[in-house]
Amino acid sequence: MTEEPDDAEFGVDPRTPRLPMLLEAVLSVGTDLELRATLQQIIDTASALTDARYGALGVLDPERGTIRELFVSGLSRAGREAIGDLPDGHTGMLGALIEEAQPLRSDDLTRDPHSGGVPPHHPEMHSFLGAPIRVDGKVFGNIYLTENRTGHFSDTDMALLRALASQAGIAIGNARLYETARRRERWIEGAAAVTNTLLTGKSAADALTTVAERARLLSNASAGVILQPDAEGGMEIVAASTPDDPAGLVGTAIAPGSPVLVQLLGGEAVFIEDSATDPRMTTHVRSRFGPSMMLPLQSGGRLIGTLALPRRRGALPYTAADRLLASQFASQAALALVLADAQHDREQLAVYEDRDRIARDLHDLVVQRLFATEMMLESTRRRAGPGETDELLGRAVDELDSTIQEVRTAIFALQQPPAEAPTTFRGQVLRETRGAAAVLGFQPSVHFTGAVDALVREPVGGRLLAALRGALAAAHRRTGVSSIEVEVDVTAALPDGRAAVRLAVADDGREQDGSRLPGVIWQAPL
Repeated sequence: MTEEPDDAEFGVDPRTPRLPMLLEAVLSVGTDLELRATLQQIIDTASALTDARYGALGVLDPERGTIRELFVSGLSRAGREAIGDLPDGHTGMLGALIEEAQPLRSDDLTRDPHSGGVPPHHPEMHSFLGAPIRVDGKVFGNIYLTENRTGHFSDTDMALLRALASQAGIAIGNARLYETARRRERWIEGAAAVTNTLLTGKSAADALTTVAERARLLSNASAGVILQPDAEGGMEIVAASTPDDPAGLVGTAIAPGSPVLVQLLGGEAVFIEDSATDPRMTTHVRSRFGPSMMLPLQSGGRLIGTLALPRRRGALPYTAADRLLASQFASQAALALVLADAQHDREQLAVYEDRDRIARDLHDLVVQRLFATEMMLESTRRRAGPGETDELLGRAVDELDSTIQEVRTAIFALQQPPAEAPTTFRGQVLRETRGAAAVLGFQPSVHFTGAVDALVREPVGGRLLAALRGALAAAHRRTGVSSIEVEVDVTAALPDGRAAVRLAVADDGREQDGSRLPGVIWQAPL
């Protein structure tokens, strides 16, 4: 249990009429576990306890020895904004208090050798009283009080301030522990939410954006971006999350030769004090940002990319705790991305295996039975001799042959990756017809003759696909078209005898007089 400060230790006379005020202040300070509220309460209480017109509590940056935040009392919002930037903490009475880490008092700042003057628009100040606040034996910050109502601060004021600073250290320590626990909890919850979201089957681009957005919110950054290595040897922003339009960020690249690039590609974390002025930063968007963290997304030795979390210019720098929590989040997010990618691969493999099974069933059962039926009908037609029965059987054989070709086409379509662009020419033709089916309202019939994939090469393939698209579009513009037949034949020949590929597109549309419309025929030498 923490012991209450002994009044005699600080030189406070128990008979002083302000002792009840001190006791009340000691009891009230730290009733709120939220750190910023606690700090504001401390400086308000210190000003009232010592009858000071103005008060400030400067939180020190332990890494830089400067004032990181300033909580004030007695100044309006407009007055604070008029003063401008925070003092650097290296000069004047503030610097002396930071350097000596002992209580300081002055009756006239204008004549004190420690004083370095005040900035423009700052209220006029004469009397001064300051004391450090220690948390766990280290100086956390300092209390600055000026303009005592009586014109100077007394020994009693200093004793009261020392007593309050001692109790404030305990309250700040508790609030800081609570804030650290809450921040760690939020980061853990964020990492868990990212993992759950990624494992629900988001696309790769959406997954990266999810990581960037959640990290931006947790770190209170101005933007969250994901960089990945590009073909030129640099790194490019492939996903971004900002309160504004992220279009100006996506596509921004760190060119090869940039000083920071070696660290990023090597999977090292990079911490920037000011992106706009750091010579390692070379992108055109750096002028928009200040403090920044660039954290590797890597798992099992695999570098997925870099998570960058820049804050706006003039924002608070990242603390050591911020860096640690964000680095842990990046490691967890990288693992989630790897797991999501592996899960996507497993699902795709399952789809491919299922499609292969369907294709095998069609080939082994349906095609073979149709082929056997065709052979029986052909044999029957030959025995039946000429006549009407022969003609009917001939048409039945032709229909079965056409059906076999269409089933084989369906088998090939099943063997194509469902979500990827086909790499074979046959697959590209089928993709064009499937795309047209969504507009036409029916699926065009497609037949291939010969080794299409082996013989059709660029630029002939590109011209043939363009001709196919044009023919399908023309058929869509006509009325009364309910079926389209597409044939690609690589066994055709030009009049001069050269081998050629022949594209024929025919539909059931009719002229106004009822006659059949001529089909589209396109051919080119192989």
